[in-house]
Amino acid sequence: MKPSFNVLHIISDQHQADIMGCAGHAQAITPNLDRLAGEGVRFAHAYTQNPICTPSRTSILSGQYCHNHGYYGLAGPRPAALPSFLSHFKGNGYRTAAIGCIHTPNDPRNWLETHVDRFLDYFESVEGRSWETPFYDELRARGIMEQEDNRYFFQHPELGTEGRPSLLPYHDSQEAWATREAIRFMGENEARPFCIQVAFQRPHQPFTPAREFWDLYPDDLTLPPTLNQPPTHRPPHFQQAWQGFHCNRGALAPRTFEAMARRLWHGYLGCISQVDHAVGELLVFLERTGLAANTIVVYHADHGGYSGTHGIQEKAPGICSEAVCKVPYLWRVPGLALPGKACEQLVESVDLAPTVVSLCGLPPMDTVDGMDLTPLLCGDAPLLREVAVTENPWSKALRWKQWRFVHYQPEMFGGQDIGELYDLELDPDETTNLYSVPEHRETLHQCRRLLLEWLIRTTRNKTIWPPPAPFEITGLYDYHIAADGKAANRVGPQSLQAQGLLHYL
Repeated sequence: MKPSFNVLHIISDQHQADIMGCAGHAQAITPNLDRLAGEGVRFAHAYTQNPICTPSRTSILSGQYCHNHGYYGLAGPRPAALPSFLSHFKGNGYRTAAIGCIHTPNDPRNWLETHVDRFLDYFESVEGRSWETPFYDELRARGIMEQEDNRYFFQHPELGTEGRPSLLPYHDSQEAWATREAIRFMGENEARPFCIQVAFQRPHQPFTPAREFWDLYPDDLTLPPTLNQPPTHRPPHFQQAWQGFHCNRGALAPRTFEAMARRLWHGYLGCISQVDHAVGELLVFLERTGLAANTIVVYHADHGGYSGTHGIQEKAPGICSEAVCKVPYLWRVPGLALPGKACEQLVESVDLAPTVVSLCGLPPMDTVDGMDLTPLLCGDAPLLREVAVTENPWSKALRWKQWRFVHYQPEMFGGQDIGELYDLELDPDETTNLYSVPEHRETLHQCRRLLLEWLIRTTRNKTIWPPPAPFEITGLYDYHIAADGKAANRVGPQSLQAQGLLHYL
């Protein structure tokens, strides 16, 4: 059957979910993202699988949880047999591309190299060599490579917490280059449909938007209300990061904490507006060429960020908070997604792969852990999942109803029993940790039980015996082996839903 849609997946780096006009943020200038949300569905409670780049992107592309694909760090050996939705589309006749800030496992060569027809990482070559890419070749040929923001900040690390206008115009930014290359790929006159991921580095630091986006915001910006929130209720590593940031006076004048924090916030907002502008350029191209009527557009971030929220600059203790675990998730599906709908159900990054595969009528991927969100795109649907989980190797963050629960292994803090529990309906700024409050002991117990059941239910193994009760066995040792060499988990969310077991999720 001929596929009915093209797919354009736009991913940014470190975009806090609530910093968009369509999400109600009072400062963010994001007209193109707001328009995309108005023409499709905004998932108001979407969660990343990991708070840092490479493992999160591996989950997005593969549709697998981190404990299944095994990647938790910023680098690592290339997965031997792990499919991605890009490789699945390529195998089903699509033209595929990955362009921009790709940031996936790359030892000895990038994982996505063979998954796509066109691989263009702005920062690293396919062999993982920094600065040796077509993007930097262009800047080098024009004598402006050393002014490029990442290159400049690599040589001036003291500016890492600062915000200021870029030394280069937007035309020379990574966002503009990736947008041009994506438009070139999508515009090639071929009969085959396309599936492309366009990845922008911003609003990740350095916080240096082009001057036109810096100037969108006043110098006397109101700072995040949680900037000076005392961290005494937080775990030790969060308190340490808070203290480190609050001792910083910046590298630019005036050298005060408040002025530095305001420059950083200014730069972060400007970077979000710069990404928004690039998204707008892609949308205009689709409209001008008539492709908009036949192209699924998804805007997504690999994880959120702090940039002063909760008094933290970096995302390193990120699993602690909604600011990093929750991500923007906008879907425009022509003729299907309800325009202007804000879906309140919990969804996850791993849901992208099975959803675009389903929408395009391709055979399902037997390696994914995520769920098909098509029912939510079409309108009201029964509850698809009860919990959403963001995980690090030694800590897990769970969202359930109004609760945010974070489990830390006691070995992280010298054997201490430390955790976090927040009622986000009553305490959206996460100011009161209820973890040790006796009245909430039953809620804490329930969160732990849900997390344990989730981990057992979603873990995929190479061999299975005895099988879970719903598992269909045709012979003593006969079960389906998926494309990644593991036993396909037929007790996944979709199977449970079909058997009326959804209340376990």
